[in-house]
Amino acid sequence: MKYITFFIVLALLLVSCEGPQGPPGFDGFDGAPVVAQSYEVERNFTAPNYRFRVTHPLNTEVLQTDMILVYLLWDEVPASNGGTIDVWRLLPQTVYSNVGEFSYNYEATFVDVDIFLDGPSSTNFGLIASDFVNNQVFRIVILPVDLASNPLLDITDYNSVMNLAGLDSSDIIIIQ
Repeated sequence: MKYITFFIVLALLLVSCEGPQGPPGFDGFDGAPVVAQSYEVERNFTAPNYRFRVTHPLNTEVLQTDMILVYLLWDEVPASNGGTIDVWRLLPQTVYSNVGEFSYNYEATFVDVDIFLDGPSSTNFGLIASDFVNNQVFRIVILPVDLASNPLLDITDYNSVMNLAGLDSSDIIIIQ
C-alpha cells in the first residue's frame, strides 16, 4: 500500500509540474522539393575533336550531388497508332561500323555536359558516315540524389527513368 501511495503522489507531481516556456528554436531552411529536370539538344560532331559542350539551361538547378544521364536518340520505331516511338540509349554507346568501332560518350559537371565521340587510335572519325555525326539528338536528364538512390531506378531504361522522375515530354526543355 505504501508503494501505491508513493506512485500516485509521484504521478500527480510529474503531471502537475509546469514551468516557464523555453526559448524558441532557430528557424530552419525550408525543404526544397525533389525535382528532376531534362533538356534536349541536337548537334553535329565536327573535326578535329568531334565533341561539343552544352551548358545547363539557366532555368535548371543542378547540384553537385545530382546524377546526370545522357541519352542518344537511337531510332524511331512504328507505333500501333500509326505514329512513331523514340528509342533512347544511355551513353556510353558503342557503334561498330565499316571504319572501326567508336563510342558516343560524355562527361558531366553541375555546370555543363561534354558529349564526344571516342574510339581507339585506329578509328578515323573523318570516315564515319554522316548519319552518325550529323543532327544527333541527345536528352540530358538531371536526377536529384533522392531519386538517384531509389532502388527501382534502372538508368538503362529511358522511359523508366522519366516515369520515376515524374517527367514527360512536356517537361523537356529544347535547346537550340
